Amino acid sequence: MPERPPAARSAASRRASDSSPSAKRKKRDHVELKVEHATPERGARGASTSATRASPGAPPFAPPGDWPEVLRLIKQMRAAGGAPVDTMGCEKISEDAAPDAKGRRFVTLVSAMLSSQTKDPITHAATARLVAFGCTPEKIAGTSVEQLDALITPVGFHQRKAGYLKAAAAICVERYDSDIPPSVETLTELPGVGPKMAYLVMNVGWGKASGICVDVHVHRIAERMGWVPPVAYSANGTPRKTRTPEDTRVCLESWLPEEEWVEINPLLVGHGQLTCTPRAPKCGECLVNALCPSAFAESKPDKERRARGSEK
Repeated sequence: MPERPPAARSAASRRASDSSPSAKRKKRDHVELKVEHATPERGARGASTSATRASPGAPPFAPPGDWPEVLRLIKQMRAAGGAPVDTMGCEKISEDAAPDAKGRRFVTLVSAMLSSQTKDPITHAATARLVAFGCTPEKIAGTSVEQLDALITPVGFHQRKAGYLKAAAAICVERYDSDIPPSVETLTELPGVGPKMAYLVMNVGWGKASGICVDVHVHRIAERMGWVPPVAYSANGTPRKTRTPEDTRVCLESWLPEEEWVEINPLLVGHGQLTCTPRAPKCGECLVNALCPSAFAESKPDKERRARGSEK
């Protein structure tokens, strides 16, 4: 068997390191974070136009005419709360997490960095442990990667994220007077921070609607509702088989009014956690099932037929 090149061996060893079971750790006490349902200040904004927001390679797209009614009904369903994102999302950083707005912005950034490929309750618990430890840029920058890793386990890719947290905290101290970067562009210069996180941190931490944060729930529900076109296009106009969350973001920003940009993420995330779930969505309980083009697509008889087929 031919020997793999050094780069391949290095990548493989890193993956093995990330996935290898860590040493058995003691149970940690969960530190509760209070939930404050604060809405960031926003000015009045109108809908943006597809000419300025849509991908240059995509043909013009018009959302379904009933989208305002669909959005209203989703808001009606979500008014009762009850989803993990309602109490444990990154946007629910409360005043007890830090003594001032600057400190809360940093905790928001940390929570967003931990949230990637991690469920809300796990992110929330890890953030709470960091807050109890001392979640300031100076404290995190001065803590070893090993100790940070112990504090944030079992978040996804915790070893890698521990290094990202330490490096990002040092940049906040050195370049931003212990505050967080003030724009999407500067936030994405931090290690471990991508555009999705940057939009969320800008929307929540700075109270500026800089873009829509599209995660797996927003991506899935936008497709199910017909809020994005059936075909995604490259910049040169070539159709692509797979739509990315970035495609979804660009399309939604082309027609959704900006005053909805901040709240659309927790709104649809909660809807996806409670009702429009990835598998076996609860279409019978959904108030928009008469308007949703994907309603009852995964019906029980269809699932039973697939299950019987897999048994043969």
